[in-house]
Amino acid sequence: MDDVAQRPLSPGPVLRLGLGELEVVVAPQAGGRLAQVVHEGRAWLVGPGEGYDAAIAWGCYPMLPWAGRIRNGRFGFGGRTHRIPPNLGAHAIHGLGFDRSWQVEAVSASECVLTLALPEDAAWPFGGRAEQRIRLGAARIQMQLLLRAGTRPMPMPVLGWHPWLRKPEQLQFGPEAMYPRDSEGIATLPLAPPTAGPWDDCFVHRGEVRMRRDGAILQLASDCDHWVVYDQPLHATCVEPQTGPPDAFNLRDSVLHAGQAVQARFEWSFLGAQ
Repeated sequence: MDDVAQRPLSPGPVLRLGLGELEVVVAPQAGGRLAQVVHEGRAWLVGPGEGYDAAIAWGCYPMLPWAGRIRNGRFGFGGRTHRIPPNLGAHAIHGLGFDRSWQVEAVSASECVLTLALPEDAAWPFGGRAEQRIRLGAARIQMQLLLRAGTRPMPMPVLGWHPWLRKPEQLQFGPEAMYPRDSEGIATLPLAPPTAGPWDDCFVHRGEVRMRRDGAILQLASDCDHWVVYDQPLHATCVEPQTGPPDAFNLRDSVLHAGQAVQARFEWSFLGAQ
């Protein structure tokens, strides 16, 4: 298998947004991701050029129309079996947007809008159009994702974000339940009580998540009720809000009909020392 998701990905030309003590670097050609976030001189993301240059291993990138793995890239929809080309081992991971070039539609000192036309080919036969907005406030980043189906229905997409946050000293996270992982490391049902970490797991969680690092607190909030936490690496912790679980196309059978849209919100708040 060709592990495309592990290939190095450079940021390319970037957009630099800033408001007060907050600076955000956006890399449209590298999956429309945040390449770095700096608040009061403190960098929060594992950025490019730090020894972790694989496409899935730096910055904060959008995941759509699925998040996490699709088992063997296979799922049933519309009476047919579809196969998405695997990009990490036997499985298809993290969607179509994280390593594609996004179009810059609008940009100002503190906001940008990016779009991505989804394919209608073997990589994804359903088409659609994605949009993301990144807006800076006072000590705050607001991100929005929207995916609208085109002329064809598609399995209900999962939207989310995958931030590679520099390792915190403390993670405050109290989920309600978790998806057990099977021998292939893929989420399954039924839900189970959360286990102790370290994790590479999907949880049901409604509420905020806080991280403390170097005396500062970052609060993460989202309207998503699924969160993946990956805190096994020594250098980073990934806290990923998403609208559904990994392998969602095989765990549920809901549909996004032609012309309909689904969206999600993710907000970072820098609370300072507390």
